[in-house]
Formats: sequence, C-alpha cells, structure tokens
Amino acid sequence: MDKRIAIVFGTRPEIIKFSSIIKHCQEKEIPFFTIHTGQHYSHEMDKIFFEQLQLPEPDFQLSVKSSAAFMQGEHTGKMMEGIEKIILKERPSDVLVEGDTNTVLAGSLVTAKVATVQQLVSFKPRLGHVEACLRSYDKSMPEEMNRVISDHLSDFLFAPTENAKQNALKENLSEKKIFVTGNTVVDALQLMEKQIEKNNAVQKLGLKEGEFALFTLHRQENVDVKERLQSILQGVAQFAKKTGIQVIWPVHPRARKMLGKFSIPVPKEIRQEKPLGFLEFLQLEKNAALVLTDSGGVQEESCILKVPCLTLRENTERPETVEIGANKVAGWKAGAIASAANEMLSKKANWKQPFGNGKAGEKIVDIVLKH
Repeated sequence: MDKRIAIVFGTRPEIIKFSSIIKHCQEKEIPFFTIHTGQHYSHEMDKIFFEQLQLPEPDFQLSVKSSAAFMQGEHTGKMMEGIEKIILKERPSDVLVEGDTNTVLAGSLVTAKVATVQQLVSFKPRLGHVEACLRSYDKSMPEEMNRVISDHLSDFLFAPTENAKQNALKENLSEKKIFVTGNTVVDALQLMEKQIEKNNAVQKLGLKEGEFALFTLHRQENVDVKERLQSILQGVAQFAKKTGIQVIWPVHPRARKMLGKFSIPVPKEIRQEKPLGFLEFLQLEKNAALVLTDSGGVQEESCILKVPCLTLRENTERPETVEIGANKVAGWKAGAIASAANEMLSKKANWKQPFGNGKAGEKIVDIVLKH
C-alpha cells in the first residue's frame, strides 16, 4: 500500500505541534491530508494560526460541537462518526494524532477500529501518537484518559522525552514501538524565531520587556468550577498587588463565558485582553517576567523560551519542566498561587530545555516512512 498520511487535529495547540510534520511532508512530497474536527474551532482565531505558521487550510472540516462540556461521550462520538467516513473514503496508510484531546481519542479509536475490519475494507491504517506517553497520573482529568487509551492503541509512540518513554515501559507497552523524538513545539518555535524577536505585540500593548506577567486559563476543571475560578483570580491579583507586576490576561472564550455565568468580576490588578494569534502570544511570552498558566503547551513554550512558569493545577504531565526548575506546580488556592508566583518571579533562567533540537517533525515522518 502506498504511503499516505492522515493528520487529525482539532485545537490550536495541535495545529502548532503538527506544523513541522505538515511542512516536512510538503518538502518531501509525501501524500497527506488533514482533518480538522473543530474541537476549538473559531474561524478568525484558527485562520490566524494557519497564516502565521504558513500552513494549508484543512482538507476536511467537521465543526463538531457537544451539547455541554461534560458530554464527553457525545463529543467524541460525533468526531468518530465524521473521521471514520473520511478515513474509509481516503484510505490512508497511517493516521497521526497529537496530544490528549477528545480529537486524539476519536482519531485513535476510529483508526484502531478500521484496522480490525481489514478483510472488509481492504486496508489497515496504522496509528501514530505524537507527544505520546505523557502522564499526570490524575484520572479525574479527561486528558489523562485520552492519553492512556491512545497510547495503548497506537502502532507508533512518538515520545517527546526519555521520561515519557519510561512512563510507557511501566505500562508494559512494547519498546519496539516507542521512539524518543523530541517535542514538535521546539520545531514550531524555531520556525518562528525571527518573527518572535520583533516584539510587535509587546509594543502594541504598551508593555516593557520583563516588567509584566502573562496569565492564561482555560481548563475545564478550573474555569467551569466557580470556587476554583474565583480563587485563581484572587491569587493572581494578590501576587500582582504585592509585587507591582502588571498581569496581562488574554481571556480564552471558555473563561469569558464562565465569568459571565458565575457573575465573577475580574480584579483590577489583572488586565484583560482579547485572545491573541500564535505569534503575538509568543512575543508576550518571551518577554514576560513570569507565566502563570494551566496549559500544558504553555508550560513547554515558557521553558523553551527561558521564562519562569507557574502551573495553576494540582499536577503536570510535563514533570521535566519542574525537575529543571523552569516550572512550579501551585494548585488553585489563592494563597499558594500568590506565594509560589512571588518565588518564581526571581527564578534565574539558567536551565537547559529538555524537549529536543527542533527536528522532531522530521524524525516522526522519517520513522513512519521507514517502518
């Protein structure tokens, strides 16, 4: 069967982390197609990401939405139905998914299911999980369940670090299918390095290098729970008030919605901004004195960009960032956040980032072609 790769994504972080894989396929003239499930779909926001990363528009757009955030089965099932029809029609040799979202779970389940009916459909796609084998060991997180299931279904596990590989080995996954490739987010940042240095977004917002903190919040367990959302905002505001550091918050649509639903006022110490494009966000991130976030991807980016990070969760699936001193897990309680943020503000960025040399996308595509 000729090689043809299906690349399945649904969120902006997945677009970012697939960018070097897509570009490598283009450069080597490897047939591929892309499926956008629409999990985080916003035409304007997604358009900016595709333009800034110089990526082609998705070949297939599903625009799947769920009735409610807690309807995980409905969300995943709708995606599966759409992905399955495309996979059966297009007949790829390999399907790549990335990360830990419902899109990843849907793409993984469909590929594994299609592979079991090879005699009926006359092809057997293989599944590759990019950024595989991460573990928070918190099964209350839907992302953790998605990661684990996808890893156990995959034919290729593209682990970003040696730590991730060891996670897989502890679960008795075959070492033959585990490949430590580095993280494709390094590829994306290197691709945009010159543009990041221009600092247009910093100047546009009237900020000065190293004199502000960047704050992001979007995870279901934080923004959908009133007590947590209030506590996190209070902790960030306490830190800002004590240190005099201006906090910039590009407000995620999900957080904006829940602020209104819960009638929670945003403290005056936190400056709200509209969501940013990838380049603009990176420019702010690189020039911040500190990053406060509940995003896994932002933990990686800040580590690579040599900016101290505070994680607003009870755990992280990126323990490497904590081990090298680039990141600290603070939880969601106000006092702990204020104290830990103050501690990380003075952290010296003398660590060596653990996510590879920027060749992860090339390695992943080459592995798929060779096996």
